[in-house]
Amino acid sequence: MGRVGLTTERLTQAGAELADELGFDQVTVSELARRFDVKVASLYSHLKNGQDLKTRIALLALEELADRAAEALAGRAGKDALTAFANVYRDYAREHPGRYAAAQFRLDPEAAAASAGGRHAQMTRAILRGYDLAEPDQTHAVRLLGSVFHGYVSLELAGGFSHSAPDSEESWSRTLDALDALLRNWPAP
Repeated sequence: MGRVGLTTERLTQAGAELADELGFDQVTVSELARRFDVKVASLYSHLKNGQDLKTRIALLALEELADRAAEALAGRAGKDALTAFANVYRDYAREHPGRYAAAQFRLDPEAAAASAGGRHAQMTRAILRGYDLAEPDQTHAVRLLGSVFHGYVSLELAGGFSHSAPDSEESWSRTLDALDALLRNWPAP
């Protein structure tokens, strides 16, 4: 019944594809075993458990997102960088909804420290240097951007903007304009 060639990497990639197809919450070792037509027990030589599988998918998603963001940010600054960065998250969520959900998965401190999450924060801070924000305002702005990007994308993916005008594309553009204006005119404490 088992297939030769199963590796942790191959199972992680298949789990990520499964997340995009069924939803991250539906990813289980049992479902993955069905996909490979193997017994669940045969996967435990590559994965510790379902938590390990989900952690690996989350790490993969964070890495993919960070790679895309780094490429999009190269040579950009100011609003151009902000827009490119935001669009990476939105496009990734649209293309890979399960992986995007995985990127929000709560990691244990050790896994988080080893993840590409730090790259995301560094890139966000690099964008904010163009807005001349000092600490603690820079941290507040990092949190604001993450909240707006994630909130907008999550609502859009759930169909929250599909029943009214204007089009969500127009609202997205206006949201990025508003964020740029806010960052250029950050309020004093």
